[in-house]
Amino acid sequence: MTEPSDVLVVVVTYNERETLPQLVEAVFNSAPQVDILVVDDNSPDGTGKWCEEYARQNPRMHCLQRPAKLGIGSAVAEGLRWAIDQGYRYVITMDADLSHPPEKIPELLAAIEGSNTTGADVVIGSRYVKGGTIQGWPWYRYLMSWGINSFSRWLLRLPVRDCSGNFRCYRASVLAALNWEEFCSTGYSFFEEILFRLRQEGATFQEIPIRFVGRREGRSKMRLREALSAIAAIIRLALLGACSRLRKKTKPQHPR
Repeated sequence: MTEPSDVLVVVVTYNERETLPQLVEAVFNSAPQVDILVVDDNSPDGTGKWCEEYARQNPRMHCLQRPAKLGIGSAVAEGLRWAIDQGYRYVITMDADLSHPPEKIPELLAAIEGSNTTGADVVIGSRYVKGGTIQGWPWYRYLMSWGINSFSRWLLRLPVRDCSGNFRCYRASVLAALNWEEFCSTGYSFFEEILFRLRQEGATFQEIPIRFVGRREGRSKMRLREALSAIAAIIRLALLGACSRLRKKTKPQHPR
């Protein structure tokens, strides 16, 4: 009988049939104690079917099949909420295209477990701290990512270097404190929004360096239109944060 796990790895997929089997094998090799949840957006290449077949053989694999491509942010959010409902203690998110190093999962877990005394609630596998690198990106892709991260840090007052990456370990208890109905991002800006909302709740963050490898199979799903949409969403969040701070400043103080 399989021992219950405290850790869930959430992987969202759309047409990842070529890379998902390699990723799943690498995750279980690096961290055999974890469970994996695949959230698939009805991939026409059979990704979801492969996941269901694998899950019948391995009770540590779970699958959520969604009816259509509804946005990477909404898929990650659904995976995180599923983890909360199932009672996991920690939730790791990562991409399915082999860009994130599964061998770093133990380091993510060690960092968040070791932070029980220091207070970090989210540990980020970061491309933009000392020791972090990006391999295989053209200059314009790197420039776009660097610009969005710099913009997010400045406008949303985020205390991390890598705001847009998806390789993270969350403490499930802080995720449970969020009001998920307030989220407005369903696409790539979700990665900035969840950090923004966690920070509003008082969550703290830590980053560890990783080597990020540009998509090995197929083409990147990030396009200029998605980048512009993310920037617009970040501006909306910044205005929301400014309004919240203004309300706190102008709130009348009642005498005791």
